[in-house]
Parts: sequence; structure tokens; C-alpha cells
Amino acid sequence: MGARPSFPIVQIPRDRIAVVTGGNTGLGYEIAKWLAMMGATVIIGCRSEQRAVEAIERMNKEYQQMKEEFGDKHQLQTYDSLAVSFMPLDLGSFKSTLQFVDEFKKSGRNLHILVCNAGIGMAPYEKTIDGFEKMLQVNYLSHFLMVAKLLPVMRKSGPDCRILFMSSDAHRACSFDVETMNYEGNASKFGRLDYYGRSKLYQIMQMYSLARRFKDTNVSINSSHPGIVDTEINRNFQDSFFWSVIFFKGSKLLGKLKSPIDGASSIINAAVNPELAGVSGRYYYNCTDGNHTSTSRDVNKQEALWKQTMEYLKDYITDEERDVLENISS
Repeated sequence: MGARPSFPIVQIPRDRIAVVTGGNTGLGYEIAKWLAMMGATVIIGCRSEQRAVEAIERMNKEYQQMKEEFGDKHQLQTYDSLAVSFMPLDLGSFKSTLQFVDEFKKSGRNLHILVCNAGIGMAPYEKTIDGFEKMLQVNYLSHFLMVAKLLPVMRKSGPDCRILFMSSDAHRACSFDVETMNYEGNASKFGRLDYYGRSKLYQIMQMYSLARRFKDTNVSINSSHPGIVDTEINRNFQDSFFWSVIFFKGSKLLGKLKSPIDGASSIINAAVNPELAGVSGRYYYNCTDGNHTSTSRDVNKQEALWKQTMEYLKDYITDEERDVLENISS
């Protein structure tokens, strides 16, 4: 299994519940696996049940290998199998997102860790069934909706609840304009890098807006840049010679292409490190504070984004959920 990870191995009680979107592959797979190996009960939210089941089987196999490799020094929980399960979730559909939330609430479980990881990168122009540019909805709006719906659960789940967003340094290579958030132009003129970067910028800005609203509460909110990682997200731009050949293959040749576990380490650290309990409003890279743009830190722009987002989602968020989201009722 290789070298020890850069995050601490901690003992997590099994009644600590985590949701990881896109937990069946890539970064999400590593996040879900390590949270479970440390003891948490993990729910994977993704589209394919078959792929989720296969991922869970592989997690358990790697868990057994890890215990065998490190013996008594592995520091992991020593359960016979991991507490990982699947729930269907398609972030390209508000209906599916709401069904996921409703099913989770019906379970009566608490929620202590919410990892908003799933996403698509630099995809060609496509609109969802809900009428939004796909990267905007999958990467940002549906996760925002999940947070709005699940925050009431987290507020009642006891101390040290954590929300984590998988963002990207691609937020540096984009513009900011709430008037054009939902692209309505010609598909042939769609700026894939710009709109991918925007979706990741929005996650950082959402992190700041939430951290401000939930300061000194039981919920902390942080985000992370994983680096250039060899994951399935690369499939979204196989039609682009520059990104698929020059950028990613060039990064690999230069030794700058990270493995999924290396890319996931900052989020795992932010999810489990006892020293980060209550720490909020941070953008991590390699488990330390990363650099990000002045736009992402601009409070006025953050609030403009918040206002437009709430307008987009006004038919899906109740008045009571809005009050919790704004931390009006605690």
C-alpha cells in the first residue's frame, strides 16, 4: 500500500456519520475509504449503484491489506468490514438531489461530515434538465442545495460538524459576473475553462459566506485545492488536445501529476484532524493554507453570489431552511 499518509490517523467512533459525494472514484474514493478505515460510517452519494458497490468492495479489500501490511502499527479501527453504504445521487438533477436529502433525513441519522467532492471539469456546453449550465449545477448549485437542506441536521448533530468543498486553483483562471452565471450564449463560444473556474470560485466564496454566518457554532466550513490529479475528471476534456495531451501528460512527465490519495489528503486532514476542530474559512493545499484570489475573498462579491444563488434555488429552499442557512434561527 506504500507510504504513510500526510494526515493524522485518528480513531473515529462509528456513530460519526459522513456523506461524500462522488465517493465511488478518484478523490472521493480515497476520502470515503480513509474516513471509514478510521471508523466513521460513510454514505457514498453517486449515480451508479454498481460502481458504488464495486468501490465499497475494493475499499474493504484495501482495508484488510492495510491492516496486514502495518500489523499492530496501522492505528486504524479493527472492524471486520467498513461501514460504507451507497445512496443514489445525480447532482445534474435537483429532483435527484432532493430525493437524496429526503432519504437521508428519513434514516434519522445525524450528520457530522459533509464532503462536497463530486464534480465535472471543463466539460463542453450542456444544459441540465433544470435549465442550468451543467458545471454550474453539478459543481456548485446542487451542492449548495444539499448544504441548505442538511444544515438543519448538522446543527442538531452535536459538536464539531464539518462541511468541506473540493475546489480548485482553476478559480484563478476565470471571470466573475453574476449576470452571466448561467451561460445563455452560443454553445460554440462557450468558455469551458472560464466556466469551470467559475464553478470552483463559487465554492470558495460559498465557504467564506457560510463560515461568516456560522462563526462560533458547531459547524465549520473549509475548502481545498487538490492539485493536478490523475482522476476520471480528465475524461471531460478528452476532445481537447491541449488539456488531455499537453497539460495532463506534460504534468505527468514533469512529476507534477498527483495520485488521488495525495490530492485527497487536504480534505481528509480537514475532516479528521482534531487540531482543526472549529477552524473555519480556510482554503487548503497540501494540508496547509493555500493561496487564492482577491475575488474569492471579496465580501461584496460573496454576498452578490449568495443573493443570486438563493434566487436560482428559491423554489427548492423553504423559509425555515433559509433561516437556518442564514443562521437566523439556531
